[in-house]
Amino acid sequence: MTNPSPTMNRRDVIRALGASAALAVAGLPARAKAEPSKLKGRIKQCLTRGMFSKMPIDEFCKTIKEIGLLGVDLVKDPKDWAVIRDHGLIATMVPGGGAIKKGINDKSLHPQFLQDFKNNIKAAAEFKWPNVIALAGDREGISDAQSLDNCVEILKEASKIAEDAGVTICMELLNSKVNHPGYVCDKTAWGVELCKRVNSPRCKLLYDIYHMQIMEGDIIRTITDNIQYIAHFHTAGNPGRKDLDNEQELNYPPIMQTIAKLTEEGKFSGYVAHEFSPKKGVESLKQAVLLCDV
Repeated sequence: MTNPSPTMNRRDVIRALGASAALAVAGLPARAKAEPSKLKGRIKQCLTRGMFSKMPIDEFCKTIKEIGLLGVDLVKDPKDWAVIRDHGLIATMVPGGGAIKKGINDKSLHPQFLQDFKNNIKAAAEFKWPNVIALAGDREGISDAQSLDNCVEILKEASKIAEDAGVTICMELLNSKVNHPGYVCDKTAWGVELCKRVNSPRCKLLYDIYHMQIMEGDIIRTITDNIQYIAHFHTAGNPGRKDLDNEQELNYPPIMQTIAKLTEEGKFSGYVAHEFSPKKGVESLKQAVLLCDV
């Protein structure tokens, strides 16, 4: 059976989601009426807490579980962890060490950040959460080469702790062109070299598709070539970090098809977390979930 045309795909999605999905992008796979509990599940989807930070945590968990999501990224308050667990969800990414501006490339802050890694990895392991985040920091007069050396030094130590705990440290790739001027881990090649030099199965990358579209594009090839160093993904529409709709340039279905294929080949076992500013609240999230349910 041949695949339906992009035009028919769009019509099918609009019929399935109703008028609120009129912005659905061309190329969406045809499907019947949306039943979140019956998602295909080839992509393990979650979202960042910040997308609906004003929603009480209990209501938030109920809402995302009904949609079919499996977990929550960037849960900063450990008091929320028990609520997430009680709803049968996973905190898929929790604090680790470093910050966007003052990160682990600053050697003077290593004692503080190494202690943060110890505490946060231990806490994540107790809840059986899979990942903690690492942030490289601003260049601020530190060369890229020195930043790399400094990050490798602390992550070699932190990775030993992570290996013992069964938790993965994920260094996030961010763009330095639009959102985070000066951030040093702004290219896939830099992040991959970091992982190679740390040389630990528990030190990988958080590949943010939105950020890397801004910095370098070539998303599918980059993911495929470097999947052994990637443990987690973030999504958002570019430009604007808004909905995954036809007002942005990324074509998410084939990107998700690539990740699903890599998962089936045993090359990836992590999560894809949505991290955007929804224009239509929960409806925007539902649309993104369906779009990525390839």
